[in-house]
Amino acid sequence: MRLLVPIVLLALMTQSCSEYQKVLKNEEVKPKYDLAQKFYEEGDMKRANRLFEQIAPKYVGKPQGERVMFFLADTYFQRKDYNMAGYQFERFVKSYPKSDKVAEASFLGAKSYFKLSPAYSLDQTDTDKALAKLQLFINSYPDSEYFAEANVMAKELTTKKEHKAYEVAKQFNKLGQFDYTFLTPAVAAFDNFISDFPGSIYREDAMYYRFESASRFALNSFKRLQEERLNEAIADYNALKKQFPETKYAGDADKILEKVNLELQNFTQEKEAK
Repeated sequence: MRLLVPIVLLALMTQSCSEYQKVLKNEEVKPKYDLAQKFYEEGDMKRANRLFEQIAPKYVGKPQGERVMFFLADTYFQRKDYNMAGYQFERFVKSYPKSDKVAEASFLGAKSYFKLSPAYSLDQTDTDKALAKLQLFINSYPDSEYFAEANVMAKELTTKKEHKAYEVAKQFNKLGQFDYTFLTPAVAAFDNFISDFPGSIYREDAMYYRFESASRFALNSFKRLQEERLNEAIADYNALKKQFPETKYAGDADKILEKVNLELQNFTQEKEAK
């Protein structure tokens, strides 16, 4: 019996492969459709995909075309070919806007682009596209069973974009340690970040480094510009303390503030001496 089981399985696999090759080379569409559906239901997405690819053009404009196009897109998705899956789900939504499957197709198309989103340190073009697709789905199908999952994915991508923007600003700040001219774009980048991502988990960090960048920039400025910039740095310190009274950067921020205030005192003394 132990020898018989693998022999039977091998025979079935051989028969299945033989049937697949025979139908694949056949010009008739109906056998391909039936076998493709059978493989799809069995979870054999590779062979189902190959067959659906062949017959999809033949079903354009026909009643089964909607079903074939959805299955084709889904086989790409199940095989983790997310570029093709995203493209095919988009085609499905445009071709069958009144389909019962349109919400699911919209979600899976957005999820395909979500899967293509790279690490935060890389170019975020696919992340932007995925966010746009997810937001469109969220706005269009608020009652969908996929609504909660779409929100979770959108939040993850937004956090990734926040991380990217924060690290870009932080890099300018780091370069400013060696060349203070980089502190101007650092301050601008932190300003943009604080404005663009008001609820970010990196907000406290951004506000501190905005103050730190502004302070170093002010302390290294020409004398005629220094007083105004020092006061701007103090305003940044006050904004940080107002929003985060118990900030984790309190010690470092206070030390920087001392330097800023000391420099401002020199301006006051010079004015009084005059």
